[in-house]
Amino acid sequence: FRPATLGDAELLASWHADPEVSRYWDGETFTVEEMRERLSRDDVEAWLVEEAGVPVGYLQSWRKGVAGGLDGFLVPEARGRGLMPDAARALALALLARGWDEVTVDPYTWNAAAIRAWEKAGFVEHSRHPPDVEHSADWILMRFDATLSP
Repeated sequence: FRPATLGDAELLASWHADPEVSRYWDGETFTVEEMRERLSRDDVEAWLVEEAGVPVGYLQSWRKGVAGGLDGFLVPEARGRGLMPDAARALALALLARGWDEVTVDPYTWNAAAIRAWEKAGFVEHSRHPPDVEHSADWILMRFDATLSP
């Protein structure tokens, strides 16, 4: 993975426009300008997942106090090859090395592929929750455990 830049806004906006991506983000899509604004947020770091130098996915990390979380996706044609678990684990370890005490993810219970990917990355289910302000469906809080083998 590498930091996303304002120059990636058009690519990211096009990815979010794909129904096979936006359905995992509550149907959200963004214009290029909205994506530039999102990439400029102070409280969220944006990352591109790459395979052989080619962007194939997105991760974002956000922090509240000493803990924070990740969100992410791969473009449909990059799924099923273990790229997201590898990138998510590497990012979680980097964030812990920066001083984070905890890294979490919050997949929807209906998203079995994401749950498997987060588990492969080293995230463990902590609790289940009903829809709320940030989640349109039931979701799972998962915490990263660096002691788990990849």
